[in-house]
Amino acid sequence: MKAIGIISTAALSLILGTAALAYAQQDQQDEKKGHPEQQQSKQETKPQPQHGQEQQPQHAQEQQRQDQNKQQSHAQQQRQQPQHAQQERQDQQQAEQQQRQRQNNQQQRVQQQQKQELSQQQQRAQQRRENQNNQQRDQNRHQGNEQARNSPEQHRIQQSAWQEHRSQRWNSDHRNWQQRGGYTGYRVPDDRYRGYFGESHGFRVYGLPFLVVGGYPRFQYEGYWISLVDPWPEYWGSNWYDNDDVYVTYVDNGYYLYNRRYPNIGIAVSISM
Repeated sequence: MKAIGIISTAALSLILGTAALAYAQQDQQDEKKGHPEQQQSKQETKPQPQHGQEQQPQHAQEQQRQDQNKQQSHAQQQRQQPQHAQQERQDQQQAEQQQRQRQNNQQQRVQQQQKQELSQQQQRAQQRRENQNNQQRDQNRHQGNEQARNSPEQHRIQQSAWQEHRSQRWNSDHRNWQQRGGYTGYRVPDDRYRGYFGESHGFRVYGLPFLVVGGYPRFQYEGYWISLVDPWPEYWGSNWYDNDDVYVTYVDNGYYLYNRRYPNIGIAVSISM
């Protein structure tokens, strides 16, 4: 009986052991089938690659982009080099043109200044020649006047002509240039007029070259012939042409001879060369 009990106990232990093993295997299979997420999580928790190994492709791309940018910049600089060279040539040409223009302007100013100086020199030389000629003419005239003063015959002719040209009623006998229709004779140049004519330039008729033309007395003064077209007033002194200072001036659009002793009376005269 004891032997049967021992065998039964051993068989039972064997059965239980086999069942436990089978149950354990089944649990493992169920665990594999029922927990895929856990398996995936395990797979995701695998070791990650190192930092240097992950960034190596990105660094290569960045280096490639930089190389491309450098190549593009270099190509653009090569394209711009002809434009820069052309601009530099244009700037240089413009600067050279401006320099030539400045030189031309300076030369023109120098030439113009030289022309002005030459013209002024010529004008001064001409003025000196005119002054010399005038001085010589005046000297000759004065010498002629001195000779005329020393000629009794010349003095007698002048006295006779002046006396014949004396007015009896001067207020009714004379006419001014406006009444005569205006002065149409020779006009003395301004520089000569300022030098020898006007109230400040008095002289005496006595001794000057003298002529009678058309019954009217004519005398020469400073190279000009002065012809009386009016008679002289009867109340002037009979020898006024010898003793009185007179002057010739231009007033009221004509030339008149004035006697300083009778300043309000002007005798119309005509001037010729």
